[in-house]
Amino acid sequence: MVATDNAIYISDKAKTKVLNLMKDAGLENDQSYFLRVGVVGGGCSGLSYKMDFDNEVKPMDQVFEDKGIKIVTDLKSFLYLVNTELEFSDGLNGKGFFFNNPNASRSCGCGESFAV
Repeated sequence: MVATDNAIYISDKAKTKVLNLMKDAGLENDQSYFLRVGVVGGGCSGLSYKMDFDNEVKPMDQVFEDKGIKIVTDLKSFLYLVNTELEFSDGLNGKGFFFNNPNASRSCGCGESFAV
């Protein structure tokens, strides 16, 4: 992936998984819902990622769309997530979502926390 502007991106595999999860949650036909990503303090490297479905955009939120998926984050989290791509792996070395974050100087072994 080559970032063309300051945004948050989603891989094709992650998009498919997000759409499946929205369908499982009964949200696939509700256009008011989107994917909210963020960063919170904690984890073994200092910062952890969070991800959920939401339908309320707050005043300081940053809103992006990639591959038809609306992605929203708060401004503070965006400073850590700029040009990050949300990916999904179903391989033997770990299954689930992960963030390919060019801003992280190090991440932990489990891949769920990072430092800048």
